Amino acid sequence: MIKYLPVYALLLIFVFYTSGKKQDKGVVIQNSGPKGGPYTHPTGERFGRGIFRTRVSNETDSPVELTINFPADSFPIPSSAGSYFKLFLPPDTMTLAKESLYDYGATGLLTFFDTSLHKSTRLQKTVNPKEEYLFYTALLMHVPDNGPVRTGIVLNDKDLFYKVSIGGQLDSALIPCGHIIYKK
Repeated sequence: MIKYLPVYALLLIFVFYTSGKKQDKGVVIQNSGPKGGPYTHPTGERFGRGIFRTRVSNETDSPVELTINFPADSFPIPSSAGSYFKLFLPPDTMTLAKESLYDYGATGLLTFFDTSLHKSTRLQKTVNPKEEYLFYTALLMHVPDNGPVRTGIVLNDKDLFYKVSIGGQLDSALIPCGHIIYKK
């Protein structure tokens, strides 16, 4: 338990807030900093968890279809043997009113992790012109020690990637996770 304490402490006291903003062809993606804490799966496996908020704004004159898929697989952290992280799309609805709340106001997270640890998650949403869509992403980390965690959706033309950085452990991983289709 003690060897996982730094992970939990860093997630709980992490106050460095980053907000990435990327615009591509009239679609703007903004990513939040993490909120979170410890999580123990019913099997006894311990994780640090980070909950993030993403906002996709469609500033075009046409609808865009957003599709994101996170696999059931875990992603290894090469610099730390036996360490890995997993990505999820919690099903709860994110709103701006929840932004200041614990875990961005996401409810049912522990139950979601209990039942979804080995399942893929998917999001598909049409964002109408001049509208925005907010959603949650979550990361579970199985590492003995880590630094600041930063993540976010990155748009490159029509392809979406999930960027993960864990200070001192993982400089940056860019994981293909979906796409945006510009409808006419």
